[in-house]
Amino acid sequence: MQIVVLGSAAGGGFPQWNCHCRMCQSVRQGTSRAQPRTQSSIAVSDDGDNWVIINASPDIRQQINASPQLAKADGARGSGVRAVIVTDAQIDHTTGLLILREGLPLDLYCTKEVADELSSSYPILSMMTHWQGGYRTTTVDPSSAEGWQIPSVPSLRFVPIVLESNAPPFSPYRDRPRPGDNIGLQILDTRTGASLFYAPGLAAPAPAVLSAMGKADCVMMDGTLWTDDEMIREGLGTSLGSEMGHLSVSGDDGMLALLSQFNKPRKVLIHINNTNPILDPDSPQHKAVLDAGVEVAFDGMEIHI
Repeated sequence: MQIVVLGSAAGGGFPQWNCHCRMCQSVRQGTSRAQPRTQSSIAVSDDGDNWVIINASPDIRQQINASPQLAKADGARGSGVRAVIVTDAQIDHTTGLLILREGLPLDLYCTKEVADELSSSYPILSMMTHWQGGYRTTTVDPSSAEGWQIPSVPSLRFVPIVLESNAPPFSPYRDRPRPGDNIGLQILDTRTGASLFYAPGLAAPAPAVLSAMGKADCVMMDGTLWTDDEMIREGLGTSLGSEMGHLSVSGDDGMLALLSQFNKPRKVLIHINNTNPILDPDSPQHKAVLDAGVEVAFDGMEIHI
């Protein structure tokens, strides 16, 4: 299985266009070694030619153009993108569905709950029917232990794992999410048995999450905030990370503590907010992540498992 990190930042990217926090200023002014990052998205393949995008960020055009594996084509039009999966209906994971309109029709996989949001509260799917009929949407059962396969990447099996997080701010289910509003993905290579567990938004680890983490050869986990009150302390918001559906990286019950329970998988943090000091490779927080045996994802990162 081949994995490309198309984007590693949380919503807004890094630096965020209207943010003047210490971290964003440092990358704009070149006063730190922090590198810019686009909004969270990955792509997976079983042969290096046919790719499935997981979460279509607003930066998807830029991300595909920066990824030769995905951008190549034999004819005047085309790409290596064969399908898209979205794990929730959040704006930073679905706005790219608008940008991909030139490539329609295209296969899309998501839960019924997410498909309903994208047809009503945020009606991307309804809008896209005007481009070659739009997305060929397949809804998946978030409780399925078998998961599903995609014809263009036949050696990969995608198994949904329900995540404890939150519904989007525009959703009528905000602060009372349904089981299908947020899923992680256990992606299994049926040829080798190797697997990836991808969970870019996670508020708390349920037993199914712990089980998936224990089985995986690589985990890519929510690295949004260093501390739960980070946005409030920076004067950039009024909500705790946990209220937004994110487990903080630090602390006795944080992501690093959770990851320390597992020895097997390669451990990577993704979906990193622009305020998070782990983006600065010279910060003590970044060092703490590395000392814990965990990596910080970056745009263009390639993983083979």
